[in-house]
Amino acid sequence: MSNELNDPKQQPKVKYITISLLMGLILASIDQTIVSTAMPTIIKQLDGLSLYSWVFTIYMLASTTAIPVYGKLADLFGRRNVYLIGLSLFLAGSVLCGFAGSMTQLIVFRGIQGLGAGALMPITFTIVGDLYPPESRGKFMGLFSAVFSISSILGPALGGMISEHLGWGWIFFINLPIGIPAIYLMAAAWNESKRYARRSIDWAGVVAFSISIVSLLLALVLTGDSPTIIALFSLSALFLALFIRIETKAKEPMLPLHLFKIRVIAFGNIAGFFMSAGMFGAIAFIPLFAQDVMGVSPTYAGYILIPLMLSVVVTTTIGGRLMSKVSYRAILVPSMALMAIGLGLLGGMTVDTTALQLVLYMIITGLGMGALYPVVGTAAQSAVGPGIRGVATSSSQFFRSIGGTIGVSVLGSLLTQRMAAGGSEADSRVVLSHALNSVFLVGLGFVLIALIACFLMGNARLVPKASHVKQGA
Repeated sequence: MSNELNDPKQQPKVKYITISLLMGLILASIDQTIVSTAMPTIIKQLDGLSLYSWVFTIYMLASTTAIPVYGKLADLFGRRNVYLIGLSLFLAGSVLCGFAGSMTQLIVFRGIQGLGAGALMPITFTIVGDLYPPESRGKFMGLFSAVFSISSILGPALGGMISEHLGWGWIFFINLPIGIPAIYLMAAAWNESKRYARRSIDWAGVVAFSISIVSLLLALVLTGDSPTIIALFSLSALFLALFIRIETKAKEPMLPLHLFKIRVIAFGNIAGFFMSAGMFGAIAFIPLFAQDVMGVSPTYAGYILIPLMLSVVVTTTIGGRLMSKVSYRAILVPSMALMAIGLGLLGGMTVDTTALQLVLYMIITGLGMGALYPVVGTAAQSAVGPGIRGVATSSSQFFRSIGGTIGVSVLGSLLTQRMAAGGSEADSRVVLSHALNSVFLVGLGFVLIALIACFLMGNARLVPKASHVKQGA
């Protein structure tokens, strides 16, 4: 990237760009939680219980599939342009969702919203890598991840209050007073369009990749129809093989395969995939244990994750600052180990586990989780030059996203199997407790695989040691 924004005279522009990115990140994080608490109200008004899960599924399909595509487009046509397109598409989808008159319309409009959302996080972190030098980048990555975590905490409360007092449409309209100023600040503060040569787009790779990922995600979220699921997995594998073949021959590959020859990216993506599988498993199933095993009220269960998320904020900030001082591995290994301990403790819970114990276990798990996302993402983007920084950052985000999706699907299936094996005669709380024990312990297994991958990342670091700098290394 050009140094046009590194001039001290340009610092006000950097400030406005950063504010725009933070506002976009708030939109991305709140949307993941605000909709869930408003869904009971939406279902009552639109009469769409049978389509309930598709409001979330279509958003996930669209955003996850779009992530690597946006990363490549950002490298080809500029971060600013792609960010503005993604944010505008997200806001357009939000307006349409707010005016939806049926569940079918809402699902279609959520797909549009998801297509825009796929740009927000990866392009945000790519721009952070462009704007800030390595010695400052870790601190800002930590700040951005902390904002994301805090916004996620506020989402459920906002969803409930807005849908009750203003109407459910406003959970989507509320994005406008945040998103429109974010678009204005980015458009006014930064004009980078002239620095990017127009190059070809690997449309064949985009199509093959999209078919493969959509087929895979559909196979994971659909239930009950085994032939269809087998066909979708087969289709996904076929188009994945086709995608790899296309990428080896493409002039401008959508996902350059040589990235995976870079040790810190290859093992960082493996670590991101498996840590997300374990992490989202924990987040998804802790409220179920609290409500149906411990017997807490639904209202309390909705806020049970706050201690975990607050712990995440603490170590996210600390991890961001440590990146300028130590290697990525020195942060990731103890963090992953702490998360593994937390999941191990969650896997040992029983019907006699107290609320205080659960909070303690969540704090331990959250303290381990906090530093993982900003460090893995920064490691990927800092291992390459500006020309492919967008695709490297988005690949990291993609592997974490797909890992979380697969993790929740696998652990959800395991829970169903364990509940069925428990029989109908036994105490349902005991059966559910044992089933969730298995879920958390398999999540622990995912995290241990991620821990091994972290060891294999090597000694790469954000800021070279002083001795290395003197030697010109």
